[in-house]
Amino acid sequence: MFILIFEQLVKMFFIMLLAFICYKIKLVDQNGNRSLSNLLLMVVNPLLIITVYQGTEYDPDMVRGLLLAFAAAFLTHILGIVVSTALIRPSSGTDYSIERFNSMYSNCGFIGIPLINSVFGGNGVFYITAYMVAFNLFSWTHGVILMEKKCSLKNMKEGVLSPMFLSTIAAVVLFFLGIRIPSVVLDSMNYVADMNTPLAMMVAGFSVAQADLGKMLRNTRIYFVSFIKLILIPLLVIGVLKLMALPDAVAVTVLIGAACPAATTGTMMAIRYRQNYTYSSELFAMTTVLSVVTIPAVIFLSEIIL
Repeated sequence: MFILIFEQLVKMFFIMLLAFICYKIKLVDQNGNRSLSNLLLMVVNPLLIITVYQGTEYDPDMVRGLLLAFAAAFLTHILGIVVSTALIRPSSGTDYSIERFNSMYSNCGFIGIPLINSVFGGNGVFYITAYMVAFNLFSWTHGVILMEKKCSLKNMKEGVLSPMFLSTIAAVVLFFLGIRIPSVVLDSMNYVADMNTPLAMMVAGFSVAQADLGKMLRNTRIYFVSFIKLILIPLLVIGVLKLMALPDAVAVTVLIGAACPAATTGTMMAIRYRQNYTYSSELFAMTTVLSVVTIPAVIFLSEIIL
């Protein structure tokens, strides 16, 4: 499993490297980065959710596993909120909201889906969508509140009416009602959804290119947040999964979702809400590098405990 994970991450790093170079030679500027970020958040990601559900046939055992994955995913995100809120305080600095977001929200779609597909195939991808649903619901409500550092009806309204939230609800409804999108339309949606991983890695690469890498490596705070994201929360999730006694495929899929590095969405939302997106991209870059070691380690430990 370590080799599969490592190979997938290397492929993603090459895309990030390409984006890094493109920014450095001025093929893309900050405005271009913001435009691609909005395109990914508002169009590509929503279509990805819909196409994954459209590509799965209804099966009672699969639905039972999906419902269990939903329960585990929601508990995992609530656990992440509690841990990040307790350990990352406003007194730590003005970027505490960025740190909280990156410590609890995982790159479950961009990195989780390719990793799980390489291990469990289509069934695993189906289960990880439950984690992605929880991620979308929490990140577009709680996450938006974090980014704007205030709770208001406007924040909640934007979250509920966001393309990600609406597409998630639509995908689940269409799946359980057995409604299929015409193949011509679905094929077009799949073409756009396939841009998900490369676009996400390019947005991250553009953002990293604006960072001071030397300063990033010397920032001990980044290592603290990375520890929470990659080690502490996944270990606590193992305990939750142990208590729930889930089927192996469901448990491991949810755990991989939780153990993934910081979400690229953190950087994209930081750009959208004009927060410190450079720091967010640094957290993303650091956790992605370290996850090459931590994800296999967490999975190995889970095989002993679960």
